[in-house]
Amino acid sequence: MENYKYFKNDKCEYFPCHKTDSEAFFNCMFCYCPLYFMDEKCGGGFYYTENDIKCCDKCLIPHKEDGYDYIMNKIRTYFDNER
Repeated sequence: MENYKYFKNDKCEYFPCHKTDSEAFFNCMFCYCPLYFMDEKCGGGFYYTENDIKCCDKCLIPHKEDGYDYIMNKIRTYFDNER
């Protein structure tokens, strides 16, 4: 049982905020991705707009079933390497 890793808000006016093959499992826990600050090191499918803004609209990592574990491991690794 790992319910703390998942939250779905299908009442949100933006749900789903990304195109997805299935809305049955769409995790809203990380509505704003905590990996955004990592720039290229996040591992997600992003691009920079013409105004040099990181755009993550094609990335589904935070919303996938294993997204929680992926994000937590990335954050741990990032900060372990920053020490």
